Amino acid sequence: MAGSDWTCSLSTTREWESPDYEPSLPVSEKSNPLTRDIDRASANRIVRMLQACDAQMFQEETGATYQRFFSEQVVETLMAVAKRVELILKDPQDSLVVLSGCGTSGRLAFLISSCFNRALRELNHSSVYSYIIAGGDKALLSSQEAPEDDPREGMLSLKKVCEGKRRVLFIGISCGLSAPFVAGQLEFCLQHPEVYTPVLVGFNPTHQARDEPIPGCTFTFRSVVQKMEELAKSQKALIINPAVGPEAISGSSRMKGGSATKILLEVVLSAAHAAAFTNTPITYKGVLQHMGAYKKTLDITYAQKEGIAALLEAAGQSLRCGRRVCYLGWGSLAVLGLIDASECNPTFGADYNDVRGFISGGYRELSNNEGPLISLGPDFCIAHEDFLRLVLPSLDDQDTVLLLYTQSNDVSEVAKLARRVREKMSNLHAVYHRVDGDTAAAVQTDDINKLCLSSLKITWPSPASGSRLHMQWELSTKLLLNAVSTGAHVLKGKIYQNHMIDVQVTNSKLYCRATRLLQKLSGCPESQCEEALLRAVYQVDQLTADTTSADVTTHTLTARIRTKVVPLALVCLLTGCSLLEAESHLEKQPIVREAVEACLS
Repeated sequence: MAGSDWTCSLSTTREWESPDYEPSLPVSEKSNPLTRDIDRASANRIVRMLQACDAQMFQEETGATYQRFFSEQVVETLMAVAKRVELILKDPQDSLVVLSGCGTSGRLAFLISSCFNRALRELNHSSVYSYIIAGGDKALLSSQEAPEDDPREGMLSLKKVCEGKRRVLFIGISCGLSAPFVAGQLEFCLQHPEVYTPVLVGFNPTHQARDEPIPGCTFTFRSVVQKMEELAKSQKALIINPAVGPEAISGSSRMKGGSATKILLEVVLSAAHAAAFTNTPITYKGVLQHMGAYKKTLDITYAQKEGIAALLEAAGQSLRCGRRVCYLGWGSLAVLGLIDASECNPTFGADYNDVRGFISGGYRELSNNEGPLISLGPDFCIAHEDFLRLVLPSLDDQDTVLLLYTQSNDVSEVAKLARRVREKMSNLHAVYHRVDGDTAAAVQTDDINKLCLSSLKITWPSPASGSRLHMQWELSTKLLLNAVSTGAHVLKGKIYQNHMIDVQVTNSKLYCRATRLLQKLSGCPESQCEEALLRAVYQVDQLTADTTSADVTTHTLTARIRTKVVPLALVCLLTGCSLLEAESHLEKQPIVREAVEACLS
C-alpha cells in the first residue's frame, strides 16, 4: 500500500478544467486526477487526497470555462436569493421557502431548514422553511433511489407542501443538474409564476444538465434549465451552479456536492436572517467573508489529519473484519452521523448495518415531518436507547464506536454513554468541538478522553456569531465523517481506482453511470458494456429479446435485489469468463482491482 508522502501539484489540481479532460462527462461525473490511485493508498494518504479535493471548492476562477464559488455572477446570485428570503422573513404571511432534493441533497434540505426554523422559533417568529426529500422521510435514513426518477411525484409533493400559499421561493437541489424529481418541481414552478420563484442549486455548467428523455414527460432537465436561464435575465428564476471539481470518488456527490450545498445555502439564509432581524445589509463583501469562514473550516478540520487517519484506519479495520461502525451523536452532529451512515449503502454497496448512526433523543430531537419511523423496522430505530438495546450487546473490540459532541451538549450525558459502551468494548473514539479558552466541561471531557482509544479535539477561535460557529462545526463534522466512511470502504476494497465500483444500480442516473464506468474501465463499446451489465442484473449468460427490449426502470427494479452487479460485469468484460466464473473470482478476492488483476495475470 502506498505511503503517506503524497503531494499534489497545481497542474494536477486543475487538470480537470481542461476541455480535453474526459470531455464527454459533466464535471460531477468526471474522475478526479488527484485520487487516481486512492484504492491503493494508506489511511494517511487517503486523508491528504480528500483534503486536496475539498480545497478545490474554494479555488479562484482562472478563465471562462467554469464559474467558481467566488465568481462575480455566483456571488451576485447568492445575494439575489438572500434578498428574496429576506422579503419572506419580513412578511411571512402565506409565504414559504421550500428546499428540496434527492438523497444527500434532500437530507441537507432537511438539516438546513430545521436549523433555520429553530433560529426563527428562538426569535418567536413563525417558521417559513419546509423541506422535501424524494421518497419521504424514510429517505432521510435509508437509500430510496427510485423516487428520484419520478417528476410527477416531485410536482405533487411540492403542490401539497405549498397548498394555500401565495408566495413560494422554491430551492431545488440537484448536484448534477440531473434528478427528474427536481426537474418536475422546477417545471411546476415555471408553470405557476404568480406563486413560485424557482431557484436551482447544482454544480455543473448549465449546458451539462442531463438531456435524456424523462418517461411520460415533454421536458428534460436541460430544457427546464434553458427556460430558467431565460427567466434569470429578469430574476424571475435563479441558478446557483459553481463548479467545485470532480468528486474524490467519481460521482459521489454526497461529498463535495453535499458540502457545497450546505455552504451556499447557509450563506444565503444567514445573510437573509441578518438583514431581516439585525438590519445588516446583504452585501457582496459580506457574502465573500462568510464563504471565507467556511474555507477556514476546512483548514481547521484538516489540521487534524493524523487523528482523522487514525479514525479511518480503525473504521476500515472493522469493516474488513465484517464488523460494524457506529456513530453516537448529539444535536445536529448526530443528524450528520445519520446522514453519512445512510449514504454508505447506495455508494459502496454496503450492508445497512455496516455503518449506523444514532441520535440522543431519537425522533423527538430529529423532529422530522412524518415523526417516528420505528414501525418500518429496527433499521429505523435511531435513539441512543435503541443502540444500547439492539446493537451494543452484539459489539466487541473489532467494532468501532465514535462519539460526536460539542461543548454545547450535556457532556455528563456523553460521559455516561461512553462508560456504558466501554463496559462492553474498548474500540471507542470521540470527536469533540470546543471554543478556545472554554474550560467549563474540562474535567468531564478528560474523563471521556480516558475512556476512548483516541479523542479528536477540534478547537475553534472565539466566534462573532454562535449560530455561524455551530454551522462550521457541522461542516467540519461532515468532512470528517465523509473521510472516515469513504476511507474505510476504500480500505475494504469497495473502490476501483477512484470509482464507486460496487454502486447499486437502482435508478436511471446510476444505470447510466454504471454503463459509462464499465466502458471506461474495460475499453469495450457501450452496447457491449450495457449487455454485460444486464447479464449481471438478470444473472444469466444469455439475454432474451424481452430483457434487452425492456426499459431502464424495469432493469433498475430487478437490480435493486442484486449485489456486486458492476464488479461482476467488469470481470466478465475483461476476462471473457462466464457469470459463474466471475462470481468465483470475486469470492476468492473481494477487492475488485486485485480480482481483475489476478484474472488477467
